[in-house]
Amino acid sequence: MEVAVAIDCMGGDHGARVTVPAAIAWSRRDPACRFILVGLQDAINAELKSAGVAAGPQLAVRHATEVVGMDEPPANALRGKKDSSMRVAIDLVKSGEAQACVSAGNTGALMATSRFVLKTLPGIDRPAIAGMLPTLKGHTHILDLGANVDCTAEHLLQFAIMGAELVASVENKPRPSVGLLNIGTEDIKGNDVVKDAATLLRGSGLNFFGNIEGDDIYKGTTDVIVCDGFVGNVALKTSEGLAQMLATYLREEFGRNVLTRLAGLVALPVIRAFKNRVDHRRYNGASLLGLRGVVIKSHGSADVYGFGFAIEHALDEVRSGMLEHIMRRMAASQTKVETA
Repeated sequence: MEVAVAIDCMGGDHGARVTVPAAIAWSRRDPACRFILVGLQDAINAELKSAGVAAGPQLAVRHATEVVGMDEPPANALRGKKDSSMRVAIDLVKSGEAQACVSAGNTGALMATSRFVLKTLPGIDRPAIAGMLPTLKGHTHILDLGANVDCTAEHLLQFAIMGAELVASVENKPRPSVGLLNIGTEDIKGNDVVKDAATLLRGSGLNFFGNIEGDDIYKGTTDVIVCDGFVGNVALKTSEGLAQMLATYLREEFGRNVLTRLAGLVALPVIRAFKNRVDHRRYNGASLLGLRGVVIKSHGSADVYGFGFAIEHALDEVRSGMLEHIMRRMAASQTKVETA
C-alpha cells in the first residue's frame, strides 16, 4: 500500500539533521512510502545533498517559511505561524495529499494545531497521546500521556476504546486487554472519576481487566493502560528518569577501578543485550489519537534511529486502517448508548 507521509523537518532538538536522514533511510527501505519533507528549503536540500540524494517523487520538498520553537506557547504557534513546517505538514494531511504527519516538535503546539486543523473523530471529545513502554512480556500502550490533565469518566472510556482499537488494528489483537491505572486493584480504591470510569468500562464490551497499579505497567499485565494525562505524564517521566539513573549507576560501578572495568569487558555482551531491550529509541513515536488523521509525535531529542520508529508507527497506523477501526467502534458505542 502506497503511503505519503508529511515530515515536519524543522521540529525537535536537531531539526533537519535528524528528520531528513531518517526519511531517506525509510525511502530506501520501503519503496511504497513517499515523503513530503516540509520546512526551510535550503536546510532540507543541504541534508539531501549531504546524503547524495536528489529530491523527487519519493522525497518531495515543500518549503515552509516559519519554525515553531520547542518552548513556544501553543497559542502563538497556532495563531501566529500559519506557514510553519508543523502547520504545513498537518495541512497536507487535512487536504489528503499526505496520509500521516510525523513531527518531533513542540508537543503542545502539535496537539493544538492538529486539533484545530484536523478536528476530532465523531464521538471523541478530546484527543489523547498514546505511547508504548517496554514490559516483561514485550510492550504495553498507555494513554493519556499529557494532553488532558483533567478528565471525566467518559473521557477515560473514550481513551480506552481508542487504545484498544489501536492495538487491535496495528498489532492484530482482536481483544486486547485494558487496565485502568489506579492506586489499588480493589473496586473501592481511587477517586470518583476512576470509580465511575471502571463502571463504564465494565459495560463497554471491551476486554476490561480491571484496576491495575503502577507495578503492573512493566509487568505487562494488560495491552492497554488508561489514565488521565496528569498521571500518565508523571508515570512516563518517572520511568525515563529511572532508566537514566540505572544507566548512570551501571557506568559508575563498572568504571570504579581496574577490576570492575575488566568485569565490564567480560559482561559487555550482556550489557549490550540489556541496553537493546530497554533502548527508549525503539519505543519512540506517540500517537495523537482521536483526530481525523494520523499524527505521530516523536521525542524531541530523537536521533535518526529513533525518528525512524516514529515513521514506522505512522505507516503502521495508516496501513492497518486504525482510524476506520476507531470510528466503527465509536459508532457502535453510540448506538449501544442510544438503545439502552
